[in-house]
Amino acid sequence: MRDLRTALQPRAARFSPLNLAWIAALWMGTVGNWPLWQRMLGMSEFAEPKGRLFVLVFAAIVCALLGALASLLAWRPVVKPALTAMLLITAVLAHFMGSYGVVIDATMITNALQTDVRETRDLLGLRMVASVLVIAALPAWWLWRQPLKDSSWARRISWNLGGLVLGLIAAVLLALTSFADLSSTMRNHKSLRYMISPVNALWGVGVVAAESQRKPKGPPEAIGLDAKLAPRAEGAKPPLVMLVVGETARAANFSLNGYAKPTNPELAKLPVLSFRNVSSCGTSTAASLPCMFSPLGREVYTDLKPHQESLMDVLQRAGLAVLWLDNQSGCKGICDRVPNAQAINPARADHPLPQGLCGADGECLDEALLHDLEARIAQLDPQRVARGVVLVLHQMGSHGPAYYKRTPPDRKPFQPECRSNALQQCPVDEVRNAYDNTIAYTDRVLASAVRWLETQQDRFAPSLAYVSDHGESLGEKNLFLHGMPYSVAPQEQKHVPMVLWLPEASSRAAGVDRACLAQRLDTPLSHDGLFHTVLSLAGVQTQLYRKDWDWVGACRI
Repeated sequence: MRDLRTALQPRAARFSPLNLAWIAALWMGTVGNWPLWQRMLGMSEFAEPKGRLFVLVFAAIVCALLGALASLLAWRPVVKPALTAMLLITAVLAHFMGSYGVVIDATMITNALQTDVRETRDLLGLRMVASVLVIAALPAWWLWRQPLKDSSWARRISWNLGGLVLGLIAAVLLALTSFADLSSTMRNHKSLRYMISPVNALWGVGVVAAESQRKPKGPPEAIGLDAKLAPRAEGAKPPLVMLVVGETARAANFSLNGYAKPTNPELAKLPVLSFRNVSSCGTSTAASLPCMFSPLGREVYTDLKPHQESLMDVLQRAGLAVLWLDNQSGCKGICDRVPNAQAINPARADHPLPQGLCGADGECLDEALLHDLEARIAQLDPQRVARGVVLVLHQMGSHGPAYYKRTPPDRKPFQPECRSNALQQCPVDEVRNAYDNTIAYTDRVLASAVRWLETQQDRFAPSLAYVSDHGESLGEKNLFLHGMPYSVAPQEQKHVPMVLWLPEASSRAAGVDRACLAQRLDTPLSHDGLFHTVLSLAGVQTQLYRKDWDWVGACRI
């Protein structure tokens, strides 16, 4: 009975808020940052004893900086919830960085904010639960059980300032002891700075918030006010341009580009041109998509991030009928001012989808984008349709990590495939089989699109351009997925496929020499040319157009 009374008595306070803050900081700096230490210890320059010693010094610097940051939170009313939040953030980041080799910067934060339920669901799993339990839940449970010592506000301020200063001084002194190694590491391995949790996420959120505040309010700046349709020859048919925006496809896995596995069996039978040296605007949809549809090019766009209209607005302003069809998480604002529709709702009465194209969760296969296109065009302004049509199909494509979900059961030529979103738990060959199945399915979708376009040649001069928004890492250098900062991203995340179908009649109507194009398949190209190429294929004239950026500009007759 005495033991029970003793157990029920309040525990004596052993820790101050500052004590708890530093304990949590040490835990996050060591255990919570295990992906960072694993990455560094796996590098050849840290294999020797001197390198191992530097990793320890760097870990001490990280702990000191986290202690300084946590000292700002060491107030009795807020310290426990604030530290719990930091632990949760650290645990989630550890899961993603440890499982997929990604890093966390402002672009990745933007990706997370713009993702939808389908994409989020694919990223969850038991490994994430285990990470949150070990790195966040257990230490948080211990934190909340600790009664805190009380003290005056003046004393608390002095102690917290002392903890802040102590942490900063310790970090500076430690940095000075290994300054040469530290500066070399930060210069040669910039990605490491984006792996220090939870500082990386807090900094990224701050950058995104600052950019949001700087972004002008109201409607975007109008561009291409002079856009008009070029005169057509007597009897010439209006253009029908289909632009297919791929998702997470990498050029290296297209057999049209020399890949050993037959991932493009259907396109290989068609008169398509596959350009083998194309670079993306970014390494994520959030970064690439707005840039692709801008006339500015990657270098200018990424610096300015202007609040202005896109290619879709210019095409519509010129008098064309335009339509954006999406099987993704959205168009990132590009299609907001033009007709647009989602392909993810099989219950729509106006365009019901055939059975089997969509799952119970509402996610649809990319073939849904091709369903009932003639009826969709018929719903557009007939006067605009008579001048020409531009269709943009935004694929789900090869979106990971659940690649196996992107293909129908009867369209999986490469086996065995990884059927998990925990890619590191699958053999690399199975991961690549699952990914290659998505490329083979995209091949089928594109070939089906070409066959549909061929049926429209009595009304239009059709053409198709396909280009992916970014690439993907599939285990190279222990990296998976995408979204690395562009300056340090591997080529696999920036080298994208681009396929052009331009039949003879359409090439004559557009004034393009196909034989010339066939000789330029290895010419360096980039997303910078998409805006200008679509303008030229659609027959739109504007001062925004740059022939030197047009993918087919050098072959105009």
